[in-house]
Amino acid sequence: MKLSIPKDYKPILDINQTEQAIKQIKDFFQLNLASELRLRRVTAPLFVKQGMGINDNLNGIERPVSFPMKDLGDDVAEIVQSLAKWKRMALADLEIKDGFGIYTDMNAIRPDEELTNIHSLYVDQWDWERVITAEDRNLDFLKYVVKKIYAALVRTEYHISENYLDILPELPEKITFFHTEELAEKYPDLTPFERETEEVKIHGAIFVIGIGGEMPNGEIHDGRAPDYDDWNTTTKNGFKGLNGDIILWNSVLNRAFEISSMGIRVDKKTLLDQLKIRGAEDRAELMWHKMLLNDELPLTIGGGIGQSRLSMFFLKKAHIGEIQSSIWPDEMIKECKENYIHLL
Repeated sequence: MKLSIPKDYKPILDINQTEQAIKQIKDFFQLNLASELRLRRVTAPLFVKQGMGINDNLNGIERPVSFPMKDLGDDVAEIVQSLAKWKRMALADLEIKDGFGIYTDMNAIRPDEELTNIHSLYVDQWDWERVITAEDRNLDFLKYVVKKIYAALVRTEYHISENYLDILPELPEKITFFHTEELAEKYPDLTPFERETEEVKIHGAIFVIGIGGEMPNGEIHDGRAPDYDDWNTTTKNGFKGLNGDIILWNSVLNRAFEISSMGIRVDKKTLLDQLKIRGAEDRAELMWHKMLLNDELPLTIGGGIGQSRLSMFFLKKAHIGEIQSSIWPDEMIKECKENYIHLL
């Protein structure tokens, strides 16, 4: 059990106030996100059919929750782990034009998750995806979209602080960009997480670019599947990767706090290159991958933004279980209760 108890922690809002504030955050942020990126809300699946290549396989080691479907000859369905690939199919089906996109509420179960202050078996996020052109597949456009998302974050934090005066806004006006290779050069003796911590402690909010590909020092900053984000394209600054994470400084837990993973998605060439790097060329025969290779899916940028994590950050909570209802070890529940951390 990895549990961190902040010294002298006392929640700012009680349980009833917290429930009301969560709804305010979700309502306000998703409207602002949709406005910034020109997104339309759509309904998304809780599960997809196994073996179609639609489910996000994350790092390739996490076990999706699955079950047989009686009326479909016991074919197996999987609870989604994210909607990274499903969204591109939805954009094609809805015939969404360039410059517009979709967002949805994604609910997932990740049974292999290590339970901590910020990790739960239950995952809820806004999954979003926007159609782009081939000319948009560059670093400047990635940063442009990140800045729009960050503007919605800053606006939401201020909105909550105006409604709950004991909650003071902390986010800087601007987000700072770093590449994983820059951080590795600057902090060669630190782990990737420690590098993020050092920089976000200084800047308050950072976007770390280039997650998933191997760096010159042989490291991979963090795992990414080979078939949704583009982490292999070399950009004009000589670094690899058109994806990244939005990371905030969490003053309650005194740590780096990732709230979003996103990126420009693979095109045909990048898909084949990354499948080869990962030794997963067999995936090219799956339905979803064939659709991409046959030009049946649009070029896109997209990502996920943690709903519970965002509420946890804005409401200055010490544990994600103060925001969402999940299952926790008895020992964790006991220790949290002793330290004024009320798990829902």
